[in-house]
Amino acid sequence: MASASVAPAGFSYGRPPFSASEKPRRTVVVRAEAINPGIRKTEDKVVGSVVIAELNKPLTAYCSRCWRSGTFPLCDGSHVKHNKATGDNVGPLLVKKQ
Repeated sequence: MASASVAPAGFSYGRPPFSASEKPRRTVVVRAEAINPGIRKTEDKVVGSVVIAELNKPLTAYCSRCWRSGTFPLCDGSHVKHNKATGDNVGPLLVKKQ
């Protein structure tokens, strides 16, 4: 005897709740919050720096604190918008050639 499948509430195994020509709409809510609660808060922007002898480029900026870069792991300056929205002071990690 075959057993019947029971779908969880709000889920169906049949046709999706939208037609094939429609795309489902999703709403994403992003809440801006400060992510630096207490590190070097007297500074306008906290930027880390590392000097390494064997690098191809003289300077590379990495997104190390806000994680909002569109080119992650490289920094694209997204921290500026984050800092204005939250009053935070996060910045990139600068890797410099010695």
